[in-house]
Amino acid sequence: MTERPARDDSDVLGGLRPEQVRVRFPPSPTGLLTVGNIRSALFNWAFARHYGGTLVLRIEDTDQTRNTPEALDYTLDALRWLGLTWDEGPSVGGDLGPYLQSERMDLYADIVTKLMAAEKAYHCYCSQEELDDRRDAARSAGQPSGYDGHCRALTDEQREAFLDEGRRPVVRLRMPDRPIVFDDLVRGEITFLPENLGDYVLVRANGYPLYPLVNPVDDALMNITHVLRGEDLLSSTPRQIALFEALAEIGIGSGRTPRFGHLPMVMGSEGNKKLSKRDLGAGLDEYRTQGFLPEGLLNYLALLGWSIADDRDVFTMAEMIEAFDIRKVNSNAARFDQKKCEAINAAHMRMLPQDEFAARTVPFLVSAGYLPAVPSDDQLAVLRAAVPLVQERMDALGESVELLGFLFAGDRFVIEPDAAAKVLAGDAGTVLEASAKALENVEWTTEAIEAALRASLVDGLGLKPKKAFGPVRVAVSGRRVSPPLFESMELLGREVSLRRIEQARVKVEH
Repeated sequence: MTERPARDDSDVLGGLRPEQVRVRFPPSPTGLLTVGNIRSALFNWAFARHYGGTLVLRIEDTDQTRNTPEALDYTLDALRWLGLTWDEGPSVGGDLGPYLQSERMDLYADIVTKLMAAEKAYHCYCSQEELDDRRDAARSAGQPSGYDGHCRALTDEQREAFLDEGRRPVVRLRMPDRPIVFDDLVRGEITFLPENLGDYVLVRANGYPLYPLVNPVDDALMNITHVLRGEDLLSSTPRQIALFEALAEIGIGSGRTPRFGHLPMVMGSEGNKKLSKRDLGAGLDEYRTQGFLPEGLLNYLALLGWSIADDRDVFTMAEMIEAFDIRKVNSNAARFDQKKCEAINAAHMRMLPQDEFAARTVPFLVSAGYLPAVPSDDQLAVLRAAVPLVQERMDALGESVELLGFLFAGDRFVIEPDAAAKVLAGDAGTVLEASAKALENVEWTTEAIEAALRASLVDGLGLKPKKAFGPVRVAVSGRRVSPPLFESMELLGREVSLRRIEQARVKVEH
């Protein structure tokens, strides 16, 4: 448990002890997680960890047409990869489950029955056509076009008549006829007037509960104390507050309405529209595939609305937990900047100890076929020795395939066609022949290799370094861009290096 820094958080805690804080992250397993989803999860996780409270993972899987077990497994795996661990929820358990909404349907039906009995909710028999006609008329008269309460006070006879017509009612919450005011942890005091808050639907005509019902009910029953979520959900907050109050009156939950904090919208790179899951850079899998570090990605996402200090962008998750203050989240929309995301990740790449850096590249080299599933000690030794040559050059772990794969390619080694066409041409054959002769009997160390090639190619043939070493680089690495040449040749070894130089020379001749 993280010790909370000494500061006055009474306005955030509202009388709670820090360890009583309970927040939740409620993803819907209908597809891939987006960076917006992850940013919400991160802020809730940091909030809970800062106070030593509890993070609940609740799965909103009521959309049976889109939710799949595979999507749920993906969600859990993604959160584990990010390091956003939860204290209650799937695979962890807890006293207030079940944590899948699909397993809570009987509970929702029972609560709706109680709300109806207490006259906090009522049946509405209006057809969609009738609703549309009345909304159009309200708009024409310059009045609010929300639900007008038409079925609020039906008589038993009217209800019977509607049922006889074959109408199937929805269930609506009876909204209070007063403003709803709350103190948003990010945006300050917000007021919604009653004329803009029509009675909203809790249950469809087919008996299926909707998000505006199940989300607050679960929050109440799971004793959620703070709800940190996206700005796009702000308009639903007064309705949820009204439901929390109704639930409290019928004895559901702790009787305490959670504190809300609405996080700024994450906008696309142009800054003129919300980042869509279809936008490049919006999906988590893009970053996992490229080899972003979880800590690097989370660091950048934290900057979308929050900062640890005005003059500092790079920090660890431990530092974020210690410093996190929901009151310092900026209410203005945040623009997603792909280049800055890459730069932050690159900074975390530099921060890794070399052995850990090497270990994290292994899955990428294995996936590309350059290393076996269980690398040998010799292969790992070469990899660790190569890390100092590339760590400062790489922005993501996936780049290890292109930069380091040639060290382990064996019989799979090939020279890229573009490199061959542009470098292994003209007098490249002469350069490669001279290189092979110069290296025949030297001690196989970086210093000796460099001295021999400079003496032969720069001094002997009078070539500039780029012309001298370019063909050798392509011959041994297969690419025009590689780790430092002489160090790479030492790691490859004499036999492999000379064989590749000879093969490249033959390629030039033919």
